[in-house]
Amino acid sequence: MHIAQAPHGINVVVETERSVYVGRFGSIDGAQVLIHDAAVHTVRSTEDAETFIRLTAKYGVPVEHRDLVFETQGIRRVRKLGDVPKA
Repeated sequence: MHIAQAPHGINVVVETERSVYVGRFGSIDGAQVLIHDAAVHTVRSTEDAETFIRLTAKYGVPVEHRDLVFETQGIRRVRKLGDVPKA
C-alpha cells in the first residue's frame, strides 16, 4: 500500500531503509507523515526489523511518542499492523 492510501486512525507499519515507524496513521502534509501513539525502531538488518514488527503485532505498540512526524521520502513499504503475522 502507498502511504497516501493508509486508512486514518488505523495502526500502520512504515518501513524505510534505516527505520521502522509503527503507530496510528494521522495524515500526510506535503512530504511529511503524522502518526500518533508511535514507536520508532532503528533497523540493523532485515531480520531485526521484521522481528520488531512481528513482536509489535503480537504485543502492541510500545508507545514512545504521542505524535511523530517523519518524511515520506525513502518509504519502502507500508502495511496495516493488523495484517502482520504475529511472532
